[in-house]
Amino acid sequence: MSTLSDRPNTALLVIDVQTGVVSAGHERDQVVANISTLVDKARAGGVSVVWVQHNSENLVKDSENWQLVPELKRSESEPLVHKTFADSFEDTDLEDVLAAAGIGRLFVSGAQTDECIRSTIHGAFVRGYDVTLVGDAHTTEDLSEYGAPTPDKVIAHTNLYWQYHKAPGRTAAVETTADVTFQES
Repeated sequence: MSTLSDRPNTALLVIDVQTGVVSAGHERDQVVANISTLVDKARAGGVSVVWVQHNSENLVKDSENWQLVPELKRSESEPLVHKTFADSFEDTDLEDVLAAAGIGRLFVSGAQTDECIRSTIHGAFVRGYDVTLVGDAHTTEDLSEYGAPTPDKVIAHTNLYWQYHKAPGRTAAVETTADVTFQES
C-alpha cells in the first residue's frame, strides 16, 4: 500500500485528453476508447475520476484545442484540475483534491506519454502514491523528426520501465484496460 496510510481510496487520472493534444496521438481512437472504458469502469466501481487539463500558449483555456475530446464526457461532480506544467501536481490543486477524497492509489491514463504522463507518474510516486499506468490508455505524437523514438517505442519503453519501478512502501504497476478492475475500499 501507498505510504499515505490514511488514504485507502483509488482514483483514475485522465490527463490532457484534449483535442489539441491527442489529435496526432499514436492510435488516438483506440486510446480514447480505452480511456472511455476506464472512466465507465471507475464510475461503476465507485472510484473517483479526476480530469486534468493543460493550459498553455498552444492550449488557450476555452479554445477548441483546449477542450476535452468529444468522446469523453466529464461529469460535473468530477474534479477538474488545471495545469501549466507537465507534472499534474506542480502548481495545481491536485494534491488537495486527492487528499480530500482519501486517495492514495492512482490509475493513470492520457497524454503525452513522454511528457505529462511520465512527469505525473513520477511526481505521484515520489509523493507517496501507488501508481498504476494503464499501458494501452496513454499516447503521444510522433516526434521522431526531432530525434525521439517513434511513438510506439516511447509508449512501450514507458510501460516497460514503469512495471519494474520500485521504492519503499509504494507500488508501481502497468495494467491493460481489460485487466483493470476498480473496487473502492
